[in-house]
Amino acid sequence: MVATPDGTAPKGVAQSATDGPQNPCAGTIDTPTNGTTVISVQGFKFGKNGGKRPAKLVAVGPSGDVKWVHQSAQKYDVVWGYDVDPMDNGNLFVTATVQGHKTLVYELDPETQERVWSKTFDLGDTHDADLINDGEEILLANMRNYDESSERNDDRIFVYNRTTERIEWEWRFDDHYDPEDLEENYTDDWTHVNDVDKIGEGLYLASPRNFDQAIVVNRSTNEIAMKLGADGQKDILNEQHNPDYLESENGTPTLLVGDSENDRIVEYANPDGDLTDGDGWNRTWTLNGDLDWPRDADRLPSGNTLVTDSSNHRVLEVTPEGEVVWEFYAPWLVYDAARIPAGEHGGPTATDLNATGTYELSGDSDLHRNQTRLNACHDVLRNVSGWAEGQRPADQNGDGTSEGAMDDGTDDADTSDDGASENADESGEPADSTGVPGFGPLAALAALAVLFVGLGLTRRR
Repeated sequence: MVATPDGTAPKGVAQSATDGPQNPCAGTIDTPTNGTTVISVQGFKFGKNGGKRPAKLVAVGPSGDVKWVHQSAQKYDVVWGYDVDPMDNGNLFVTATVQGHKTLVYELDPETQERVWSKTFDLGDTHDADLINDGEEILLANMRNYDESSERNDDRIFVYNRTTERIEWEWRFDDHYDPEDLEENYTDDWTHVNDVDKIGEGLYLASPRNFDQAIVVNRSTNEIAMKLGADGQKDILNEQHNPDYLESENGTPTLLVGDSENDRIVEYANPDGDLTDGDGWNRTWTLNGDLDWPRDADRLPSGNTLVTDSSNHRVLEVTPEGEVVWEFYAPWLVYDAARIPAGEHGGPTATDLNATGTYELSGDSDLHRNQTRLNACHDVLRNVSGWAEGQRPADQNGDGTSEGAMDDGTDDADTSDDGASENADESGEPADSTGVPGFGPLAALAALAVLFVGLGLTRRR
């Protein structure tokens, strides 16, 4: 391999995972990243010979080297891997679904590959939970929450206090949306609220995916303070994921969104319109091209965008003009990605970058079209447990594998509020989750046993 003057491989050439053979997971590596990229792999393969695959977290170094793999499926019985957030102390806050249709959230110490603390909720298929207010509270997006006895859909966002172990505040979609005005099945996966973020004091950005909307809820007034999109208006948003709030230099509210079913990343700004009018926004930036169900986009401080291209099993760093400068594959079905230490949120808007417009993705490696290469990448990642050889910072001279990375799942540090499963429904009855987590109701299919053949799914989840 011929290196460029800065010591990295030429553009489009895969890097080595450690000091070993060529890494089949690295695609275009034009510019080494500023930090580590952590990827959450949901764990599913569509199509022929598809079906459930292990969920995991993968940490990738600046030049596409695998730093560590957290095998959460084997370690903590994780079924579906979802959100991962960087914390100020260098740890990670992880959201996942575990066996029994429950939600597990935990703080992961990457250095030890162990949990610092964890919490289990009797809620199925939660995609996102965030620590807020100095870690005292957990903000959680609760979907698939229809109560057959009351015939009420209790999909909601809520705030759970870790000290009092009680729900301090909740906001139910049924109180603010008329089911008759929406095309979704009220008794099924009605909202599919897949994301919630604190964007200001008492302001929570939520993503009711099935409503084709991103909304901001005011905790004090319980009113919708901002809305982008409208149910059924697919040209604005089409079953989106993980919206991020940005603000331009002049204070213009801006939203960066993975417009999933439109296979694009979009940015909308509202300089002087009604923030609560779902279609009163201007689309200022669009990334089109070879994307397949993108479910996350983070604007980096450099102005580049970190894109989670889910069904292509990869994460891309893309310039404002659409050029891929960094690309890494992590089969199967990536859900979320975060750059450390940059974090997930912030970065300049397209307007501030003088980059408004529509751009086509360019410069990627197209490795997702090579099934042999994807299988080889999968084999590399499944054979790393904890730190990859030579990557552990505290053990540069010895075996870089984390001793506890694949233990029996018990860890002494996990003592904060784990053990007593908290039912987040204050009535005391478990909140049911119907269907297969992450994909919606698929009649008579069991989440752990089914193999989906062909394109039998009418709607991606």
